[in-house]
Amino acid sequence: MNKDTVVTKEMIAKFHDNYVSRGTAKVLERAIRKNGIKATSEDPAVSQRLHRVFSHEIKTGKVSNQKHSGRCWSFATLNTLRHQFALTHKVKDFELSQNYLFFWDRIERANKFFDNILATADRDLHDRLVDYYLRSAESDGGQWANAASIIEKYGVIPHYVMPDTFNTEDTTDIAEVLTYLMKKDALVLRRLVHEKAGNEEIQETRQQMMSDVYRACAYAFGEPPAKFDLEYRDDDHKYHRQANLTPLEFYHQYFKTDLHDYVVVTNAPDHEYGKLYSLPSQDNVNGGIPIQFANVPFKKLQEVVINQLDHDETIWVGNDILQQMDRKRGLMDAKLYHREELLGIDFTMSKKERLETHQAEVTHAMTLTGYNLVDGQPDRWKIENSWGEKNGDQGYFVMSQDWFEQYTYEAVINKKYLTDEIKQIADQAPIKLAAWDSLQ
Repeated sequence: MNKDTVVTKEMIAKFHDNYVSRGTAKVLERAIRKNGIKATSEDPAVSQRLHRVFSHEIKTGKVSNQKHSGRCWSFATLNTLRHQFALTHKVKDFELSQNYLFFWDRIERANKFFDNILATADRDLHDRLVDYYLRSAESDGGQWANAASIIEKYGVIPHYVMPDTFNTEDTTDIAEVLTYLMKKDALVLRRLVHEKAGNEEIQETRQQMMSDVYRACAYAFGEPPAKFDLEYRDDDHKYHRQANLTPLEFYHQYFKTDLHDYVVVTNAPDHEYGKLYSLPSQDNVNGGIPIQFANVPFKKLQEVVINQLDHDETIWVGNDILQQMDRKRGLMDAKLYHREELLGIDFTMSKKERLETHQAEVTHAMTLTGYNLVDGQPDRWKIENSWGEKNGDQGYFVMSQDWFEQYTYEAVINKKYLTDEIKQIADQAPIKLAAWDSLQ
């Protein structure tokens, strides 16, 4: 076994000599200290080659804004639905309530959390899985299947019926309250199990805990309506109204979508291709749509993405937005920042290696709405983000082909646009992944 290495004066002297041996060291130091690494290493030619014109583009409207929250996964899911509504019913800029989805997601996640705590009550408090559940008790991030499960169970409503509140636009306060509450309750449930309490007592206690969660959510988000009146004026200025709709009636009558027909196609080279994987630790609704990934090489993912866009259906995509991205201008290019050239340091890692070391993560979900072909091959893609109109071009981003290949991991595709090979993968018995897997 190697002994611990002590940083010595001799080592520091060599570090210094190596630093100053680069003739431009002081010039670069001044530039980086004043402007930062990104601004100093940025390639201005990127904005020129990421031209905002696309050979195939689906007409969409104004972007939404998740503000200070991690709700991108639900925004991207609702975006794909509202695009369908706008096309079918000729209503530009129609928006669905993200607050409604978030309310029920908080309730369902708390319910799932208490189930997981009871299921692991025989394990040590510091067991890795128990620790994972406690650490992620009230995350506002999520997967496509989380939103799909809520929609299939509770339906959807227009944004005007249940608009965002302070607590959905900034989830910090309510997350702090729910996290504290659920962790406190987790200890109570574990204690009841250890004390051999009866199932009736445990369930009564659990029911009261869920009631407390509901109360906190109702105060923060408002109670969801049981029924509402649908009113809108279409693009031909014709007025439409239907009274006393339930959220599920609205969903089934106005959206010709069965979310069970969709597959999350994944490019995760740290996992074996041709396999179906599941992540039960992140499922949020008991009996809902499970989180599953059909893992394939990137070119096969891209093939079905183009097929779905060609049929004018926008696509939920999961990616690592923290990499090589200019938020203000809405640019995503794998060569946007040249850190290696600037710093003289090798940063080479493959997509597989980044996933294996958790340097790569699915940090964001967006909506893919178009692409541009040159000589039959895509060179850039149009993205609808959920960061409001002040970022990008009225909220729309442009993504280079190399960024798409390097930093996109998931695309949600309707089965009718899949190849036979991916359909067969989707029909496999899934391989269960650990809670801390790179795809979480």
